[in-house]
Amino acid sequence: MDFLLGDITLILARWVHFLAGVIWIGLLYYFNFVQAPFFAEIDGSVKNVAITKLVPKALLWFRFGALWTFLSGLFYLMAYGHANGVAIFSTSWGVNILIGALLGTTMFANVWLLIWPNQKVVIQSATQVVSGGQPLPNAAACAAKATLASRHNVLFSIPMLLFMGMAKHFGYNVGPDRRMILWIVVLVLIGALEVNAIKGKLGPMTSIQGVILSGFALAAILFVVVRVLA
Repeated sequence: MDFLLGDITLILARWVHFLAGVIWIGLLYYFNFVQAPFFAEIDGSVKNVAITKLVPKALLWFRFGALWTFLSGLFYLMAYGHANGVAIFSTSWGVNILIGALLGTTMFANVWLLIWPNQKVVIQSATQVVSGGQPLPNAAACAAKATLASRHNVLFSIPMLLFMGMAKHFGYNVGPDRRMILWIVVLVLIGALEVNAIKGKLGPMTSIQGVILSGFALAAILFVVVRVLA
């Protein structure tokens, strides 16, 4: 057991986490910053061909990149906690990394429970059209739901990368009497945004610039919350 939780295993887990995360987040940004504007400019017939030929391959790497990022991250946190004791999660490192993990887990759930199920309908509809059939009546609504969840994942990804990246570099004292308040505020904030991802509106995230600025705003708000309440 000690060998499984040794330094080499932890290094490999982080390596897999980084590699899978690059694939996942890279494709997330490709879908939102490159593919979406491109699809808005091309002819409908060309778009349908791209949806049937290109999108399924990209979504395969996308969703399994998310899966391996989540699994390797979960393994690392469990192994690191076992090696250092659960009290490590009450430190500034623990607060930072768990906020990042919360955002990442929410994004992972969005991929498999919102984006992929709705994109399957969009792909099936485009396939029927390319084959000479009729589009599915719910395809447009499913595309809108997938876009809404995808935009929120971009929003979440910016503070997620900040908190994971700064976990060992941004230290502070975590008061036990304020820790509960801190987590309540963080959970309410992220939970409210996730509700909007499921049944809300794009709002300022309609544009690329808007979703990027919203992501930086969320990162700043979470940073201030941690700094004030920790």
